[in-house]
Amino acid sequence: QVQLVESGGGLVQAGGSLRLSCAASGRTFSRYAMGWFRQAPGQERDFVAAINWSGDSTHYFDSVKGRFTISRDNAKSTVYLQMNSLKPEDTAVYYCAADLTYGAVVVGEISYWGQGTQVTVSS
Repeated sequence: QVQLVESGGGLVQAGGSLRLSCAASGRTFSRYAMGWFRQAPGQERDFVAAINWSGDSTHYFDSVKGRFTISRDNAKSTVYLQMNSLKPEDTAVYYCAADLTYGAVVVGEISYWGQGTQVTVSS
């Protein structure tokens, strides 16, 4: 089992920045590919970003490219999502995700989910 706990969400004005963190515990963090997903009210949960076990491969949803950056610190068992130039349409609950396979994270086939953290961007 892998337990994931997100933090760092909140209310920010459009154009602002937030950094989300996801702390993992349980099985060896460095074995897992990690990802971030988001779900707005009434919408499906959508892929945002993924990172492979070593951190040298990343993938982003088109609408966040150039604004969001995913990174990880295996020594701290933590994955981050730096979000810059935030827009009201980025408002959602953001979920951390883990799976042994990078490709599975990219397509949303996830073994472990966090509980989510709310991000609200005001216009």
